Amino acid sequence: VFPSAWLADAYGLTETVSGDTFLDRASTRTKLGSVGRPCLYLELQVWGPDGRPVPPGERGEVVLRGPKVFAGYWRDPEATAAAFEDGWFHTGDVGVLDDDGYLYIVDRLKDLIISGGENIAGSEVERVLDEHPDVLEAAVVGAPHERWGEVPVAHVVPRPGSSPSAEALIEHCRARLARFKVPTEVHFLDALPRNPSGKVLKRDLREAR
Repeated sequence: VFPSAWLADAYGLTETVSGDTFLDRASTRTKLGSVGRPCLYLELQVWGPDGRPVPPGERGEVVLRGPKVFAGYWRDPEATAAAFEDGWFHTGDVGVLDDDGYLYIVDRLKDLIISGGENIAGSEVERVLDEHPDVLEAAVVGAPHERWGEVPVAHVVPRPGSSPSAEALIEHCRARLARFKVPTEVHFLDALPRNPSGKVLKRDLREAR
């Protein structure tokens, strides 16, 4: 119907007036899953816990700097100070840059699950669950654990007419993920909690336990 139309993956935040990266049309397939490269006049890096850029292919927090980044939070100097470091804005998003400078978003930093010292991106586990034919959608959060600190727990909405078991979904994950990434529990819901813009409220899932 619209032969000239195409979908462009992009990435942005309210604090940076959105539109921070765009995936060019020529790279739609070769960089599948990427949100593209930074726009003009915007610097983008991926930092490790030490506040230094990590090599391509390694995960870290996405930080931004440039004239389109906001000056600070309204009447909240403490939040502003916490969000900036040497002029770089901490997005709170976990990402990876490839050798060509294309960005891949992995997860939110606050949603990262740390189990036995290993970092687990809930989004990675969710993608595996989404591949199961009986799963409509899924959200994975960390649950407190005495030994490991946290363990991944899945919240799943089954497809209409299906009734998958927790054991079947855990086995599905076990065949595709490292052992420490496999959900220890699966809870079934009619729908995932979302905010007005459609984002899954993982905070609500964590607090519901």
